[in-house]
Amino acid sequence: MKSFGFFHLKGIGGQIAALVLASTVALHLVVTTAFLIGRPDRSDAPPDGAHQLTDAALLLGSAEASERPRLVADLARAFPRLGIEILAPGTASVEESDNPHLHGMRRHLGRGYKAVQLTPSVAGSRVGVELPDGTMIAGRVEGGPRPWFWGGPWLMALMTAFICVSVLGLWAARALAAPLSSFAKAAENFSIDGGAEPLPERGPEEIRSVARALNRMHERIARLMSDRTRMLAAISHDLRTPITRLRLRAEFIEDEGNRKRMLMDLDQMRSMLESVLSLLRNDRKVEAVTLVDIASTLQLVADQFGDMGHVVHYDGPASATAAARPDDLHRGVTNLVENAVRFGAEVTIRLDISGTTLVIDVEDDGPGISDARKQEMLEPFVRGDDARTMDESTGFGLGLSIARAIALAHGGELSLHDRKPHGLIVRMQLPLWQQPRLAA
Repeated sequence: MKSFGFFHLKGIGGQIAALVLASTVALHLVVTTAFLIGRPDRSDAPPDGAHQLTDAALLLGSAEASERPRLVADLARAFPRLGIEILAPGTASVEESDNPHLHGMRRHLGRGYKAVQLTPSVAGSRVGVELPDGTMIAGRVEGGPRPWFWGGPWLMALMTAFICVSVLGLWAARALAAPLSSFAKAAENFSIDGGAEPLPERGPEEIRSVARALNRMHERIARLMSDRTRMLAAISHDLRTPITRLRLRAEFIEDEGNRKRMLMDLDQMRSMLESVLSLLRNDRKVEAVTLVDIASTLQLVADQFGDMGHVVHYDGPASATAAARPDDLHRGVTNLVENAVRFGAEVTIRLDISGTTLVIDVEDDGPGISDARKQEMLEPFVRGDDARTMDESTGFGLGLSIARAIALAHGGELSLHDRKPHGLIVRMQLPLWQQPRLAA
């Protein structure tokens, strides 16, 4: 019975098979009905007006000559649109014609009768029938013959097939595209903080199975990330205590040089631990999007580094409002300036608004980064090239990756560019307005 699972109506295959079967049955019913009504086996039957004239000619041909005027008058009253009359001898003007009405009439009249086209030959013209005794009657055959491509059973079959295929295509597009669109939207809003709604489990069985699998995957990933964060938080808590004890013990070392080197190593361990935890916690942090004065934020960052003795300038408008996460934005720009002042003597923060995009450039006059390593530098724990080698004062390769994650969470991007004649430009591009989104 497993081989018949394809025809299960809860699945896509079964529903499509059922729709194809129903369409085929409907197509056959329409073709059969059209056949019974149109009777293609009697294709030589004359049209309605010609049929009436043919019956009238057969009736008059079998009647006595003295009865024909009365019969013609009766036929004229019964079929006023036919316009039947008896023509006087020698008054009929006959022309050659390939009218399909005449072919059908000649088949039904038989021998002794002659159907001819009377002039003028136009649609709705008069057709004459010569009786066996030479008498000519005439009648009007309304309308010309229908085109060969119109009215046949095959046309009904073609139209029905087109309708069935259209219905099948629309149904398949709706049944498959709608769930896939919801999958794409769920993937776009994917987060590990549990804020995203689970995928609706509706539609064919295959779609419901995929939705259930994605929901379970989301739960497993969220649980894994939560366990990882709790584990690292516990490690951080446990490591702070021995680091503090080691720092206290290092204070009692009599050798000044060894004491300074040990304290420096302990400070570096503590800074590295806090930086890693900061990066990991950023994955789970979701800050609300609000209107922020970007210019004031950048000026504040420049002033803070200026108070610490660094040369940091702000170049841009006095006010520029945009939708952003204020704490995340401040943190991202601070990381960029920290990198810049570490390798350059003078730093400039530039703000430019171009259309619907807000561009923040952090420029330094340091040694810069080679083109081959610009993309690599955006990854976590990757430090600069030989000109930016880590020493006691450098970081751990997390500043750019955190700033990039913040830019992506705002719907923007972060890129590295060369500064002339030397130095580096870190460019953060953000949209002026954005819909509230989950953190990247």
